Order: sequence, then C-alpha cells, then structure tokens
Amino acid sequence: MRLYGLEEHFLTADVARAWRRHDPRLAEPMMERALTSNVTADLLDLGDGRIAAMDDAGIDTAVLSLTTPGLQNLPAAEAVALQTLVNDTVADAVRRNPDRLQGFAALATPAPAAAADELRRAVTELGFAGALVNAHSGGRFLDAPEFWDVYEAAADLRAPVYLHPRAPFPAVVEASYRGFGEPVDGMLATGAFGWHHDAGLTVLRMILAGVFDRFPELQVVLGHWGEVVLFYLDRVAVLDELTSLRQPVAEYFRTNVFVTPGGISSHRYLRWSLEVVGAERIMYASDHPFNTERGGSARAFLDSAPVTDFERELIAHGNWERLVAGIRR
Repeated sequence: MRLYGLEEHFLTADVARAWRRHDPRLAEPMMERALTSNVTADLLDLGDGRIAAMDDAGIDTAVLSLTTPGLQNLPAAEAVALQTLVNDTVADAVRRNPDRLQGFAALATPAPAAAADELRRAVTELGFAGALVNAHSGGRFLDAPEFWDVYEAAADLRAPVYLHPRAPFPAVVEASYRGFGEPVDGMLATGAFGWHHDAGLTVLRMILAGVFDRFPELQVVLGHWGEVVLFYLDRVAVLDELTSLRQPVAEYFRTNVFVTPGGISSHRYLRWSLEVVGAERIMYASDHPFNTERGGSARAFLDSAPVTDFERELIAHGNWERLVAGIRR
C-alpha cells in the first residue's frame, strides 16, 4: 500500500533571511519555532535526512510545502522574487528523488496575479501537484476578490490548493488569545486552536463568497481533519436559507474539499470524517517535522484504522493519485 504525505513542510535559507529582515522579533509564533527550535534542521533538509525520516515513518512519497507563513507576510516584490527561487529549489529536490518527493508551489499571495502565473509555471513546467497557501494575506482572508486569480488558475489546471493555517490577525490574537503568558498564549493562538478556527473560517468564507460556484472544478485540501468546521456543519446549515448558493454549504465539503489528519493521528476524528464526507474525501498528511511520525507510525495509523481495505487504499494513495492524474499539464 503506497502512502502519501500531503502536509510535509520545508524552509529555505532565503525565506528565513527574508522573515528576519521584515520581522526581526519573529512576532508570528511559528516563524520563531521554524527558525530557532529542534525542527529547524529538518525543515531545511530536502535530501537524505528527509528521505530517512519518511522511511522511518512509513511514508513513501511526501508532497513538499513551504512552512507557514510562507511568503505571505512579505512585501509583494520580494515575495514574487522568492516564489521562483523557492519553487525551483523544490523542483531540484524532486528531480533528485522523483519517486519519493512531489511539490506544492509556494505562492506570492501579496501579488495575486503573479502568484497565479507562478502556479501555472509550477504545474506545467516544473510538474508540481498544486499549491499550498495560508489562510490570510495582507490583512485579508483568502476569500477576498483579489485572490480569485489564484483560484481561477488552479481550477483551469485542475490543480488542488492545500489551505494551511496561519496565526490569526494581530488584533484577534490580542483580543482572544492573550492572558496566560508564553508559551501558552502562542500555542493557543496557533496549533492548539487559533490556527484551525481561522483556516476553517477561511473555507466557509470562500463558500459564502461564491468561489466554488464561480470555479466548480476548484479542489481545496484542509488539514487537521477539516480545521474545526467539519465538526460543525450541522449547525452551519442555518446559513443555507440565507444565501443564494448553488448547493447547501455542507455539500461543498463533499464536492470541493478534501481533508487530511495534518498530524492528528486520531481514529475518532477519522470515523467522524468518514461519516461526514466519506472515504473519497480523505487523504493522509503527517505535518512533518512539527508532528514527526516515528517507527512506522504513519503507516500503522492507517493499518489499524477502523476502515475497509478499499477505504484504506483510497486514503493512503487512491484519492491523491486520482486527483493528480486529473491535473491539466
């Protein structure tokens, strides 16, 4: 059973330097962790060390993605220059290990038209499998009309967009995620809850803004079992009678959204996701190196999952391979 990991993060030295130049205090919590913790070396490794970690986890192929906040906190001109360098670096890594690595494009969302052009280049020239973007950019959620160029390109290419969390807006952090001191404040605003609320809200906003009605072929991937919102769709249904969307809000999660564990190895969440969206909408992700799977535990999670063999194969490789096979290159 071939196993793909779809939320497998990296960092380049160029991006690290850009982050430090523009935010010397590393105010966004995950930048500090990416640059100053025990995961830094793993993020920078696109070679033998990463392959060894995949072997240890039982992951056959990793889809590489630039770690949050990516290029989305940088001035537009610098982000545009860096997206080419970053994606070329990933393409080189994939060429060295074509059976083990694939790539999600890093995009300069502060310049959406340039980001859309880079997505087209990354897919058609570099062979990438789509893009990963973080939940907001330039003080705007990614449902805002200026970002629709990216969705149009993705839909035309039939290339998936992995929507990853980013730390909430600073005003939201101050209002909702302070008062306990560090490191509790930082984790509450990111990996414990704030990240996931923001990413789930972003997808809801995309649905309500009509992104998927305008681009019905667009496919979005949500990590962390659907970023909170998957578990609240029965309540979200109160919006249905207030909108003029083509289908109920919850239905978009069965036609335009895939979910992954994003490193949360929970069979309980898997069972709920199976009930809500079905095995055809679930894929695997380990969130390396922030939630590193060891001793074959990635494969063991699926081997021991309460699913049929057919469902297991869909989640491990079938859904991803079908999605990638449909990309227009």
